[in-house]
Order: sequence, then C-alpha cells, then structure tokens
Amino acid sequence: MQKERTSVTRKLVEGGILVGLAYAFSFMQYSGNWLQGGSISLEMIPIIIMGLRNGKKWGLGTGFIFGSLSLITGFQNVLYCPDFISQAGCILLDYLLAFTVLGLADPFVNLFSRIKDNKPLNYGLATFIVCFFRFVCHFISGIWLWGAYAPEGQPVVLYSLLYNGTYMLADTVLAIVIIIVLYGSSPRIFNDSVS
Repeated sequence: MQKERTSVTRKLVEGGILVGLAYAFSFMQYSGNWLQGGSISLEMIPIIIMGLRNGKKWGLGTGFIFGSLSLITGFQNVLYCPDFISQAGCILLDYLLAFTVLGLADPFVNLFSRIKDNKPLNYGLATFIVCFFRFVCHFISGIWLWGAYAPEGQPVVLYSLLYNGTYMLADTVLAIVIIIVLYGSSPRIFNDSVS
C-alpha cells in the first residue's frame, strides 16, 4: 500500500514538473509568420516523455493539464473566433485535444515493439504518431474555424494544411530527434522504476 501511494505521489510530482517544463519551453519559441497561433518549440517533448514513462493515463492527464494551462495563457486567440460555437471548437481542438493526444505515445511504442524490437525507432514512430494526431486537431480547426483567414482564391483545406503543416512538421521533426537522442543517451529517462 505504501509503495502504491509513493508511486502515485511520484507520478503527480513528475507530471507537475513536466507540465512546468513544457510551459517554460512554450515561451522559448519561434513564432514565424503564424498570425493566428502556432510556433516551433520544445513544449510537446515533456508531455510525450510523461506518457512514455508512465503510460497513457498519466500521459493523457498531463497533456490535458498542459492544454488547459496553455488555454488560460493564450485565451486571447479564442476571442478571435466570432461566436460561442467556434470559441468552444477552438478550446477543444487547438488546446485541450491537441495537447492531450500527446500523452498517447506509450501504447504505440508497445504496438511497434510487437513488430520490431528497436526501442529508439519505436519511440520515434510513437512520437511521430502523437504529433500527427496533434496536427489533425489543428488541421480540422484550421478548416472549420480559421478558414476565413485563407488568402482569397486559396482552398481552405490547402490553407489549413500549409498553415498548420509548416510549424507542426518542424515541431514533429524536432520532437522525434530529441526523443531518439534522449533515449540513446539516457534510456533511464523513459523507465518508470518505482511502480
């Protein structure tokens, strides 16, 4: 019983530290020309690590908390939406779901491990998939909520693909490289040794 409580306490503390780290990373960003949000940063990596270390439940929870914190600090972006329905869609797609899905990396590592026992590759593939899920959230949001910002004559789908694809591709490549390098240099980071 004591070990179980220690494990839960440790995971809560770990989650808090990783949310704080993700939040700090969100301020160290390259914002480029993305006027309605989006940037290149390291903010996804701590959330992905939490999911890889502690499983999907803890990863999803940590991602949701980080998404909620990002929503609070970036709420001015929500106000660009013209009505309550689109504001709710922005909250859900651009903040809550977009960051929560990053916590799903562990099940994909387990799935890929059944196919090929190559941990660095499996961690990289799992990172790619959760980053792709985040991209899908922003892509749908770009079509549904932000399509009015598309240049005249440009299809909304293409606008969303280009707008969200540019920063998400860079973010994804950065996350994959860092996760693989971290695993190669210090695999203990990804081990949950207490539970």
